[in-house]
Amino acid sequence: MCGIGTKWKQPFYDDVEPIKLKEPLAEFLGAIDEGEEFIFTYTDAIKLAGHSCPAVSGAYKITQKALKALYNNEIPMRGEIGVKVLGSVDNGANGPISQVISLITGAAPQTGFAGLGDKFVRRKKLIFDEKNEEPNAFVFTRIDNNKSVKITYHPEKIPSEVDVSEYKEKLLDPDFSYAYFKDENFDQKSPYKEVPQCWESPKWWLQRPQCIGI
Repeated sequence: MCGIGTKWKQPFYDDVEPIKLKEPLAEFLGAIDEGEEFIFTYTDAIKLAGHSCPAVSGAYKITQKALKALYNNEIPMRGEIGVKVLGSVDNGANGPISQVISLITGAAPQTGFAGLGDKFVRRKKLIFDEKNEEPNAFVFTRIDNNKSVKITYHPEKIPSEVDVSEYKEKLLDPDFSYAYFKDENFDQKSPYKEVPQCWESPKWWLQRPQCIGI
């Protein structure tokens, strides 16, 4: 290690739970040893976007919640996940959110990796479904068993005017905010489940604590 890294202004970035995945392509091409994992942190998403905001943090948590719902106690398999964005790339923050999702899952649009033969294909595993538009809605699918989960992100539930000092201790409390997902096939009318998770917001966003409702 060269000992050089980004010096972040906001120390709480390091408190966000990392996301671990298996990456068979990286193993095959010798980037990591067999059995090792890719580990993504929230700062990876910040580097991709160039900033931290509700869209970037929401995208990170959307992906994390979806992977936990699809894989339970298993380690997710990067590149073996399909993602459908319910809406066009220009609708809301679908474009920036999809980039973070792609970074973590490996699912890519038509510009993605074409694969080696019929293996390790990433291209066209992230699609925008303009015919079934739904604001801030994303469907993740395990390609190995076709299990799907639909995640709906609700940034409008973020408080707009608050006394930040009142929430300072709560912002890192995992019981402070909430998220919802369906854990079965997304087109079935199964009950939503509550999943608590929250972290503190960047300094410039302090007037709207970034407790994410999904």
